[in-house]
Amino acid sequence: MSDDAFGRGPLHLNLSMGRDLTRPVPAEVGDALLSAQITSTAGERSGFQLAFDLTKNGPIARRYLPERFFHPKTRVVMSTTLRGATTVLFDGLITRQEVGSSNRPGQSTLTITGEDLTLVMDLEERAEGFPNLTPAQRAEMILRRYANYGITPRVITEQVPQPPDAVERIDFQTGTDLQYLHQLARANGYTFYLDPGPDAGRSIAYWGPQIRTGVRQHALSVNMDANSTVDQLTFAYDGLAREEPTALVQDPATRGVSQLAQPSIDPLRPPLGRDPTEALKRPSLRDTAKLTTAQAQAELLARAATSADAIAGSGSLDVTRYGYVLRPRELVGVRGAGVAYDGDYFVASVTHTLRPGAYLQNFTISREGMVARSGTVRP
Repeated sequence: MSDDAFGRGPLHLNLSMGRDLTRPVPAEVGDALLSAQITSTAGERSGFQLAFDLTKNGPIARRYLPERFFHPKTRVVMSTTLRGATTVLFDGLITRQEVGSSNRPGQSTLTITGEDLTLVMDLEERAEGFPNLTPAQRAEMILRRYANYGITPRVITEQVPQPPDAVERIDFQTGTDLQYLHQLARANGYTFYLDPGPDAGRSIAYWGPQIRTGVRQHALSVNMDANSTVDQLTFAYDGLAREEPTALVQDPATRGVSQLAQPSIDPLRPPLGRDPTEALKRPSLRDTAKLTTAQAQAELLARAATSADAIAGSGSLDVTRYGYVLRPRELVGVRGAGVAYDGDYFVASVTHTLRPGAYLQNFTISREGMVARSGTVRP
């Protein structure tokens, strides 16, 4: 994605639609667009909502609605262009349309909502076995079914090796491809989502751990007078969030039962805070005795890692003031919130709201501990 400052040039929203092949919408459709909202959340399906002016005798009411231009399953691609650099914000399908008619001139609207392309993975249920395939190999095999949608798999090998053995066990999928991909991800402490781009009509299907390494985004600054870039930012510390689960496994030869050692979550959740939160809850995982030792170790690690983020922040910003487009599922620094809460965070979700003359973002951020591990953040 582009890292050019928003304030250095005008930003344009590009909207393309089509049943099979998307094309830029006609000018009269673009002129009728009132607002666009896009929500992207780590580990969940992204969604959008577009609102159009529905003048009684306008082109949308008279032509485009009757011609099924906004019908469900129509593909929608949205991107922004800044100084010649394009950032794809969304790629998905329409699922619903609503018409609001009003007696007041200019108050009638057409609202369309939709979901990202993981929707096509959630439409058909399957019953299929995967003999001699690891979880990562199963995920990649499923994702390659959707290459015709411009989806490229990016699959990371699971942290706990789980060598398959068809003699002892064959893993089966029941339900939709999307349900099974999420099931495999949860069992390994991973996440699954589609990241639109880098080109329009293309997406990366990511199955792997949350990305908590690499280059940070430009810092969110609060309580810094003229240097503040965030309108508001609040934090919450949930002392009951973090868990230290236990799991039992059974030796198939001796039938003896033993408890697994507590794993380090660092491979899945590289620490962002210097003072990690204490785990107050110690739940026992159910049915792990039926699993292989490797599968039980993977589930134990997954449960410990996914409950680690006890600190959550939420806020809002004006992109023209911040200077950049905040991206979800990456890292960002915070400054001005005090010693306890400054430092790097994982961006868990971002909601983009665009309308003529305004580009706002609401966001949530999280990490596992207090106090920054470094004395600096990326300005």
